[in-house]
Amino acid sequence: MFLDSRLHHAHRKYYRNTTSEFDTATDVDDQDLYSGFIRLHILHHAVKEPIYGLGMIEELARHGYRLSAGTLYPMLHGLEARGYLKSSGRRSGARMRRVYRATSAGRRALAAARAKVRELFGEMFHGD
Repeated sequence: MFLDSRLHHAHRKYYRNTTSEFDTATDVDDQDLYSGFIRLHILHHAVKEPIYGLGMIEELARHGYRLSAGTLYPMLHGLEARGYLKSSGRRSGARMRRVYRATSAGRRALAAARAKVRELFGEMFHGD
């Protein structure tokens, strides 16, 4: 579940009214701003269940982010290198798929980030 229902609705409203696709000239300049949101999205889902690259590309696309594998996988590898994610190989039919799970450090980092995101969204959407 998202931080709380008011924040969830503000988040959904914000993303319905913006395009945050990285493949336009304007958004390339803003990519650094969005990359933090994307990392938090990845961590949020990895806390809930094991994730894999293509699944996250599809999930992020539902939120208006269009990422290539060449953008997402370095983020996953970076989160793993920092100790927030741990990967393992899992067989999916005839192929192996690398899946990622949040570590205890990743869970702690996400919990700390929630407080910061809640404060920021409060200021942005409620003028607190």
